[in-house]
Amino acid sequence: MGIAFLNGNFLPIEQAKISPLDRGFLFGDGIYEVVPSYQGKMVGFKPHMERMKHGLSAIGIPLDWPQQQWSDLCHRLIEENGSGNLGLYLHISRGAYPSRSHRFPREINPTVFAYTFEIGSPPVADKSQVKTYSVSTARDMRWDRRHIKSTALLGNVLHHQQGVEQGNEETLLYNADNELTEASSCNVFVVKNGTLLTPALDHQKLPGVTRYMLLDILRKEGSIPIQERTITMDEVAGADEIWITSSSKEIVPVTEVDGVPVGNGQVGDIWLAAQSLYSANKFNY
Repeated sequence: MGIAFLNGNFLPIEQAKISPLDRGFLFGDGIYEVVPSYQGKMVGFKPHMERMKHGLSAIGIPLDWPQQQWSDLCHRLIEENGSGNLGLYLHISRGAYPSRSHRFPREINPTVFAYTFEIGSPPVADKSQVKTYSVSTARDMRWDRRHIKSTALLGNVLHHQQGVEQGNEETLLYNADNELTEASSCNVFVVKNGTLLTPALDHQKLPGVTRYMLLDILRKEGSIPIQERTITMDEVAGADEIWITSSSKEIVPVTEVDGVPVGNGQVGDIWLAAQSLYSANKFNY
């Protein structure tokens, strides 16, 4: 079933066990990252590690591994698991403690777990080949510190399942002011009149690594105007193109929202340009 890493040891994943008193199991008290790799080359490793560092600090888990240690771990997992197209899942919880208490225990060692899973071939900039999504919409009911990549994902899971039960692949979320936040497991981009829009980052949105890389790549190239700002759901309804982004999906065109076509219902030219640039530059981060 593959080789995993758990607290300093590489072992078959079926042998990787944690205590039922681990706070990650009891409270979802931890953070995680997912780093895609294609034939041994990781995408966005450095920004993933920076976000992990900020996440650990935000919830007070004292694990100060240098970036090289994480790099060595990831490359060892890739080597142990066949060096194909692999997602690397990195998970740090506060650790196990003999008693269950909401307060942080003292003198507790974090649990560090990592494993790989197979992913598809890297997406290509081809309208005829790209998988498009249909999505639902819903009021965002998750906690108010969504900028932390917490392992406590029940709110995200419920929102995602809502979309699935309505026959869709994702759910776009909006706040009490009818403003777009993100999707249940992705960031969101909207195209209108040739300009690319995405919600400005705050506590309501995860600072996605693919989001960061895409914006950086597009700004350096300069041909697509970009605005990071508040986006209303009325603007979503009137969009020419909508995309969702994540490390495992890259840039996915959304062609239908709540059963209504986005724009002309086809994959757009701005998506094609953006995916082409992203594909050409994604291994530079």
